[in-house]
Amino acid sequence: MEVVMGAMGSLLPKLGQLLMDEYNLHKRVRKDVEFLRKELESMHAALIKVGDVPPDQLDRQVKLWADEVRELSYNMEDVVDKFLVRVEGNQQPHDNTGRFKELKNKMVSLFKKGKNHHRIADAVKEIKEQLQEVAARRGRNKLDGIAFNPNEAIAIDPRLRALYTEATELIGIYGKRDQDLLSLLSIEGDDASNKKLKKISIVGFGGLGKTTLARAVYEKIKGDFDCRAFVPVGQNPDVRKVFRDILIDLGKSHSDVVMLDERQLINKLHEFLENKRYLVIIDDIWDEKLWEGINLAFSNRNNLGSRLITTTRIVSVSNSCCSSANDLVYQMKPLSTDDSRRLFHKRIFPDKSGSPNEFEQVSKDILKKCGGVPLAIITIASALASGHQVKPKREWDILLQSLGSGLTEDNSLEEMRRILSFSYYNLPSHLKTCLLYLCVYPEDSKIDRDTLIRKWVAEGFVRCGNQGTSLFLVGLNYFNQLIDRSMIQPIYDLLGQVHACCVHDIVLYFICNLSHEAKFVNVLDGTGMSFQGNVRRLSLQDRNKDHQGTPIRNFTGISRVRSITVFTSAINIMPALSRFEVLRVLELSGCNLGESSSLQLNLKGVGHLIHLRYLGLAESDIH
Repeated sequence: MEVVMGAMGSLLPKLGQLLMDEYNLHKRVRKDVEFLRKELESMHAALIKVGDVPPDQLDRQVKLWADEVRELSYNMEDVVDKFLVRVEGNQQPHDNTGRFKELKNKMVSLFKKGKNHHRIADAVKEIKEQLQEVAARRGRNKLDGIAFNPNEAIAIDPRLRALYTEATELIGIYGKRDQDLLSLLSIEGDDASNKKLKKISIVGFGGLGKTTLARAVYEKIKGDFDCRAFVPVGQNPDVRKVFRDILIDLGKSHSDVVMLDERQLINKLHEFLENKRYLVIIDDIWDEKLWEGINLAFSNRNNLGSRLITTTRIVSVSNSCCSSANDLVYQMKPLSTDDSRRLFHKRIFPDKSGSPNEFEQVSKDILKKCGGVPLAIITIASALASGHQVKPKREWDILLQSLGSGLTEDNSLEEMRRILSFSYYNLPSHLKTCLLYLCVYPEDSKIDRDTLIRKWVAEGFVRCGNQGTSLFLVGLNYFNQLIDRSMIQPIYDLLGQVHACCVHDIVLYFICNLSHEAKFVNVLDGTGMSFQGNVRRLSLQDRNKDHQGTPIRNFTGISRVRSITVFTSAINIMPALSRFEVLRVLELSGCNLGESSSLQLNLKGVGHLIHLRYLGLAESDIH
């Protein structure tokens, strides 16, 4: 997995590039580079094997060795990238105004090249010595790699859309649950025109389908209201952002609300909602105090039959959301045994009424562990049916043994982690890397498919086996495989085509923990994660507060950052572009970079980012 793979995937081709004649390396340096390439290829094969084992099952010495190799691969890539920056950056344009000036430029260029070649010789020698020490510690790693053909076209399993529809139906849209909820909302069969504002809180532990149920009811009844909003909140939210999102969903433009403070936003909501029958759903609230702030924006004097629905995992929060006599709490329950079995078999045995006899008992035992939680059922079923083929029974037995005592409200997060861990370590190494990359996005993000694939390509995660095969199409295969395995959730356009994806918050929490442990992506979002050691990928998020601070300065490893993704107000702490030496991906979409922005001058440095492969400026006010 990527926690140990480091920069291997992109480093090995670069070492090959370095051996090309155009760089004219000294014979001894070429020999050392060739040694490094062969040694790293051997280690790469070993790391793939190591990556198939969960960290808690790895021998400590093996894990230490893998971490050392990972850091060495990053350091080696830094050396190669900086050498290429200096050599290619020193190419002088032809100047025909005078032979003397041209000769002078050539001499300066040759002198600089000479210094750079000397530097890389010293750096390669040092890396070689470190690599020999690491190899001696672990022994020669004579492990075979895992064969994979990335060019075999893979489409999204057409049964998946039916599967998600089935899950939605079981969770509520056509079943008993939505009828119960609609009855509580007094929408069907009642005259709601004279009723006061009613609040309903849907409560239940993670993965039960609270959001799915709320979304299903929202889509079913939204036409009965003058205006409507569906706003996800999540952990560590900013109440101002919540208010802004509600107003934007209700129909206000971003420019009308972006500069307003909390009091002004509440007043704006009161003014907008007065004399309107509205439906507002606030999804995934974690904090009672946050609700108290949000609740100030909704007046109990509304007598037009408006509805305010919240979802939460925490009973005390649901009680806080429903403190008035007219309010109601709706307790989500797990799926029944029959519904669980129906959903499980829909994914694995779609053409049969049930499972074949040999799978019958193990199916029952696995479903018992899933505890009627749709997320667990779909994730496990997708792992057992990956590649559109049912895995052999022995793998079902291995899965069953790896699961704990089963999902309950008390241990749901722990057991979901076990289930996700099985699905994650069941992925090929290239898919693990691509999945981990999704933690650059904040919770509840809608992630555009084509943009994500281009970033994967720019980061060097997508590797092509055959010449002439489009890297984008290989990346599309990766994307489709992650959907097939239910690690990401598809978002369909009006034509029924997948154009984006989202990540369930439990899955995101799982991969963020893996990424943090591996130092794969560093997230700065105001919630306490700090920079430790070398940072390779940086995500500046604004989910906790509006960043008003000064740009990051005391960050010694900034020159080694390969990827930086910035979200909206976090642009205020963005360092100067001149500080990045090997940047490949620069994502500034959605940030205010217009003439009034303080970052405008820094953007002139983009032209000096010689390794840049992806630049995102959509909706950034750049013209």
